Amino acid sequence: MSFNPLQEKGTPIEKQIRNWHEITKKPFNKTEVDCYTRTRQILMNGIEVEAWNFKHNFSRNCADAEINKFIAQTRRIEDMQQTTVNWLTPADQSVLETTLGYEQVAVDLTAWMAQNEPDPYVKETFDFGLLEDFDHLYRYSQWAYFEHGISPNDIVQGQTDIMLSRPTQYHHNDATLRLRKPYDKATADPQTKVNIYTLVSGEQQTHNYYAEHGMEYGNQCIRETYAEIKDVEEEHVSMYESLIDPTESWFEKLLLHEFTEVCNYYTCVEDEVDERIKKIWEMFLEYEIGHLKIAADLFKKYEKRDPEEVIGNKIVIPNRFKSQKEYVTKILETQIQKRLSNEGMGYSEVKKLPDDWKSYAVQKKVSEEGAPTEMVIQVMAAAKDRDLTVADNDLKDKEAELLEKGLEPKVQAPDTVSVEQLKKMMKEKEIEHECK
Repeated sequence: MSFNPLQEKGTPIEKQIRNWHEITKKPFNKTEVDCYTRTRQILMNGIEVEAWNFKHNFSRNCADAEINKFIAQTRRIEDMQQTTVNWLTPADQSVLETTLGYEQVAVDLTAWMAQNEPDPYVKETFDFGLLEDFDHLYRYSQWAYFEHGISPNDIVQGQTDIMLSRPTQYHHNDATLRLRKPYDKATADPQTKVNIYTLVSGEQQTHNYYAEHGMEYGNQCIRETYAEIKDVEEEHVSMYESLIDPTESWFEKLLLHEFTEVCNYYTCVEDEVDERIKKIWEMFLEYEIGHLKIAADLFKKYEKRDPEEVIGNKIVIPNRFKSQKEYVTKILETQIQKRLSNEGMGYSEVKKLPDDWKSYAVQKKVSEEGAPTEMVIQVMAAAKDRDLTVADNDLKDKEAELLEKGLEPKVQAPDTVSVEQLKKMMKEKEIEHECK
């Protein structure tokens, strides 16, 4: 791939200010939009929020007027870009419908990254988080059907399976166990760096969306479900950001943020099927190339180093939104029993967990009166005699077997759906139109 963003012209900063009509574009039609146009929109919203937030933190720690001028200028542009991207969301798309889009982002993005990650330890971390987001999609899908009567498949459009995974009640860990070993900035591949910066942005925005919108439902169980999964997203942000080398300088991080934006917009341009929205990605790609060139100049001036030492001399592809069913199924069948280890920032399995596993105390406390993500299955069982799954029959037939692998016998919420309950549900009539 010959595209080197440092050699591209880009749009000068002084030409990036737009008027309000240009900033607030017409939203997409939720019944017609391609599911991966929606996921790109959700991801790029998170990328822009992270860029804006990082630059605020940089400026709060910087006394240099020249640097702060650049930060102030581009931070405002990032904020305008974020408005454009976020405002593509239609007003008639419910919070739960948008939420299913967020979880489809998490599943298919993380699965793609895991298969294209050169660092085995980072890949293992991606695979671990993947199964948790896959379970979140399943739990929220029940509520979307129950509360709005919508088919979750209308959102994922058959590209992403909806099935139970490692149960969400077991995603709550001792906070210190989520911390991972950081990459070495001197030897890490630019692909690894961009992958992590991208995923941190996506998971952070998922947390923020749930924090800002989960309380909007009157149903207390739905509100508690958002609270529970929001807590897991906080753990995910902690886990993924801990992979970043903490010795990277502010200028190095600035360079990586701008490069990450360029790489993601480049991929959006290549993959977008909606010509109107593709023009937005093209415009913002040119904007970010302009930002990257100035960040590279600052890096050279203050670090006395070549930016290519950090980001290389070619574009990195951090995402290709496409169906990841086969890979997710493989990880689901082989790693649902995986857990964080007490020692060494590694991993263990349910049957090998010691009695003093640090996360037991956390899980026992937060679920002592029940786990909302278990209650939603109980609600669906009472209303429809089974849960809701959207997957091939071969995978659906393994649902009870997978649940048995994923349960922790030592700590369970009082409303936990048992293997026996699930087997009974599986024998009942399918929600026919949900499983087509």
